[in-house]
Amino acid sequence: MATSDDTAAPEPARYVAPPPRELKRERKALLAVREERLRDLGGLTLEMYKRDRFVAELVVERCAELVAIEARVQEIDALLAGTAGLRGGATCICGAPLLLGARFCATCGRSVDGSRPAEARA
Repeated sequence: MATSDDTAAPEPARYVAPPPRELKRERKALLAVREERLRDLGGLTLEMYKRDRFVAELVVERCAELVAIEARVQEIDALLAGTAGLRGGATCICGAPLLLGARFCATCGRSVDGSRPAEARA
């Protein structure tokens, strides 16, 4: 038995940017983690060299973590700068800011040009 509540489409979550204070705190913590991971990567590489057992997959994994941290720091910097780096202050239907060059919303996955996502068309 389906009720009318089951058939109603859920409303997409609206993006609410955290206050600048929280963004700055997150940025500071991420930079500290980044520095620690960089030191760990150097130590890991040195130990692998000493033991003549270089594991490329491990180095690639650790580098990917660092790149993800740096990407989040850049995203926070863009949010703190206001609309700098944003698509002319444009926002998605869900309310999330759209970065320059973005083809899809990072929050809800909608296409920036308003069409349905590629998965839905297929």
